[in-house]
Amino acid sequence: MRIGYKRVSTTDQNTDRQLADVQVEKVYEDKVSGKNTDRPALKELMAYIREGDVLVVHSMDRLARNLADLLNMVKDLTDRGVSVEFVKENLTFDSKDDSPMAKLMLSMIGAFSEFERNMILARQREGIIAARAKGIHLGRKQEVTDEQIAKIGEMVKLGIPKARIAKDLNISRGTLYKYLRPAMAS
Repeated sequence: MRIGYKRVSTTDQNTDRQLADVQVEKVYEDKVSGKNTDRPALKELMAYIREGDVLVVHSMDRLARNLADLLNMVKDLTDRGVSVEFVKENLTFDSKDDSPMAKLMLSMIGAFSEFERNMILARQREGIIAARAKGIHLGRKQEVTDEQIAKIGEMVKLGIPKARIAKDLNISRGTLYKYLRPAMAS
């Protein structure tokens, strides 16, 4: 059986371009970082795949973003009699072909994927440091204004139910309590 695996890093990305013109009978898809192998669909795939199956992945960096994970997964799969096919790199690994050139290509391309990820993280850290130095707020924007926070306090003092306050402001009760905590502490 030909089994596909697709992965993107975030839920707002889509996997449409991966394996678009490739014939597979079953597809597993993750929308999480590839920084490690702790991915729900990947775990399910690894438990399902059997000897004689072919795992088809768009590219090596979709399967793993660090060399150790990539090498371990490919070795584990090929030791179990599963072929691993990387479409973009046009490489296939199986237990029958244990060539030194195939291992070199896997190691080199995997190393470049890991290097790329590390460079992305380094640039991200540099950008965060530069933004903080300029006083730019990073992270999620505040869900309610300072005026709304003051209004929340007044409404609570008037005895208006917190569920109704949250509904009126179109926020969750958890968010409401987050803004009430500092007021309750003083």
